[in-house]
Order: sequence, then C-alpha cells, then structure tokens
Amino acid sequence: MAGTCGERMVTGTDVSTNSMYKCCNGKVLGMDQDQIQNEEILEYSNQLSAAKPPRNLATMRHCSSSAWLSESMSGKEKECYKSKAISEEPHIGFPSITDLFDLIISLFSLTMQESDIGIVCLKPPAVENSRFQPVYRSGSCSEKGPKQFMEDEFICIDNLHDHLGSDSNFPSPGAFYGVFDGHCGVDAASFARENMLKYIVEDSHFPSSTKRAVKSAYVKADHALADAKSLDRSSGTIALAALMLGRTMLIANAGDSRAVLGKRGRAIELSKDHKPNCTSERLRIEKLGGVIYDRYLNGQLSVARALGDWHIKGTKGSIYPLSCEPELEEIVLTEEDEFLVLGCDGLWDVMSSQCAVTMVKKELMQSNDTEKCSKTLVKEALQRNSCDNLTVVVICFSPNPPPRIEIPRSHKRRSISAEGLDHLKGVLNGL
Repeated sequence: MAGTCGERMVTGTDVSTNSMYKCCNGKVLGMDQDQIQNEEILEYSNQLSAAKPPRNLATMRHCSSSAWLSESMSGKEKECYKSKAISEEPHIGFPSITDLFDLIISLFSLTMQESDIGIVCLKPPAVENSRFQPVYRSGSCSEKGPKQFMEDEFICIDNLHDHLGSDSNFPSPGAFYGVFDGHCGVDAASFARENMLKYIVEDSHFPSSTKRAVKSAYVKADHALADAKSLDRSSGTIALAALMLGRTMLIANAGDSRAVLGKRGRAIELSKDHKPNCTSERLRIEKLGGVIYDRYLNGQLSVARALGDWHIKGTKGSIYPLSCEPELEEIVLTEEDEFLVLGCDGLWDVMSSQCAVTMVKKELMQSNDTEKCSKTLVKEALQRNSCDNLTVVVICFSPNPPPRIEIPRSHKRRSISAEGLDHLKGVLNGL
C-alpha cells in the first residue's frame, strides 16, 4: 500500500543467494582419472569468485529452507563421494579433496540458512509450441494484516465469455484479473475493481488494439474518480491488471504492485515498481515540477503512479507529476509458462519474486490448488512481519500441476588437476 496521510512504512527486504552444483550420473560431481582442461577449471573458479553459476547451467534464486542439502544428497552419497575422493586424491601439499569437500559442504550449509530450494535446470529452452492452448484458473487470498483497515481490492474472472456473454467478439479463452491497493480509504480501489474491465471492453479500440483500450481505461477510471461526488477525492489506488485473450497476456501496472511469471520455475518480472526514487520516474517527476522528499512524491505519496489522489493532482486536465498511465507488458504464452503471481507491495516488501515463484511451484506440485498457493504466500509474508495489507492472486495456465524439473544424467566423469585444484583452493579461501 502506498503510504499517505502522514503514514510511512518500514519495508523489509528479502536477500537471496545463488548457489551452484554440478551433477554426474544424477549425483554430486565425482572424481575420476580423466583430467579436465585447466582452462575450464580456471573459468569455473573465476565464476565462483564472482558468485555466478557456470555459463552452461541455468540456476534459480532461492527463498527459505536449510533442508536443501540433506534432500539433494543422502548420507550414503556423501560417504560414497568422500571414499572415492580419498582413493583418488593427489598428494600436493595442501588440504586434501576430502577437506575441500567438507569446506564446500560447510559453505553450502551457511549459504542455505536463509535461502530456499535451489533448482538447476540443464535442459535447453523448449521451442515455442504454437498449438499450446491455455486453460485459466485462479486462486486468491486477501488479509488485513497488522493494519487497522483493509484497503485492498481484487478481481478474478477465469472465463470472460461467460462473464460478458457468449456473443462477445474476442479471442477465446479470455480472462481478467486485477489487484487494487488503495490508500487514504478504500473508495478508489473499490471503484477501480468495479469499473476497470467495463472501461476496457467498452472502449472503441477493443479488441483490435487492446493496448490502447487498456491505457484509455486507466485514464477514464482516473477521471471518473475526480468527477464522482460520492467518493473521497483524496482516496487513491495502485492498479495492476492482467488481461488474457487466447494465448496473449497483457499486464498493465500503475504503482508498486507486481506481476511475476513462473516460467519453468524461474521468476520473470512483468511489471516495474513505480517508486518515486526510481531513476526513470524521478526524472519524469522532476521534469513536471514535482519533488521527491525522503523517497516520497511531494513528501506525501510513496508511489509515482496511481489512480485518484486528486488532492495531489489538482484540477483535471492539468499536467501533474503523479501519473495514472500504466506501463504495459505483452507476452504470448507457451507451455513453458506455468503460472502468474499478482501481489500488492505488502508481499514484495518482505519477499523476492523468485521466492514467491518457488513457493507457488512447490505447492502446485503437492496440491495443484491455486487457492492454497495464495494463502501460502500471504501466510509466509505475515510470518516475515509484513506491515501492510496483503493481497495475492495466483493464475495457472493449465489444469495440471507443473512438471518437476529433472536433471538429466551425465555419463562423462571428470576430475580436477593439481594445478586447477590449487587455483580452486585459493578461490575458496577468498570466500
């Protein structure tokens, strides 16, 4: 929720760490007599020192479980690895392979204390399947949290044709979702929830030019809030919407709510948080005569874009730093795209995008229940002491749970040369 009316919030951050491992025959890298080229070892260790994965591995960021190591490597596998390492370790005058193995295990344990499940995907990106047909289904959860009042609103329409009438002339399947994070009262958020879809489908550009229709709908909603006599003129709202027409998904955002796509377990952010101290927003605000004081627009609002807030904007038709224009992101869904998470800033203040995607995917694989996914994220955010209202919508693109990411077995066994091991020792000592 954007902080207004003299109220400012302390936001938390979620720090994620990247960790890496290679697989051989489905297990942690083993030792053999075959030698790796020293150049490859140098490159690998240089990437380790830069906290980056090897270029041939695609890794995911993490969120919160220290049980990853014990799950990914059983005790038997550890002993097997260590015994093989002992039998093959070279005598080179510095800590043995066993010592390095224990050191790496310790580093993993420390790294994973505040991080979640790390999944490594070794499969190449799949080619877009033009025959993919999404099936939209959603679940939501909204909690007041520690705030005195609930000012969030949301909307979930899984079937636009049923909602608007079977004679509607737009691609099928169609769906619409929105999260509206209000401030200084719930009037603006409730108005946007009730009218945003109507403004979109009634626009003359819909459905031939959906982007123009959505932008026009945001402006109409903003102006309607200025004209409405029964609504509080100082009320405002962040507006995040997702419109699906066939395989095309359009994300529209004005404010600091966020849309995150889960793509084979990876988090892809489809919206930008419109904070006043963001470089592009700051330049726009200052160009229009606005000021940013302690990260607040004109010292009053913690977002750079919102609907309503006419006590800040002034008179309708004038140019004002607080914009109602949404930023748009359009993508064509493929079978690699698994789900979408829409959440207000109460979630993202205490959780990274990758953490949310990892938690949702885990829940979907266990229960395939979008409602449980949303509740899981809200519950986790409350446990992390979120200080705002919390609203989460999870949208899946298939009736089936997402597939597990499998790590293919490799039959190529490798070992580290004495020179490469010496360089790796130096890198590990520097961590």
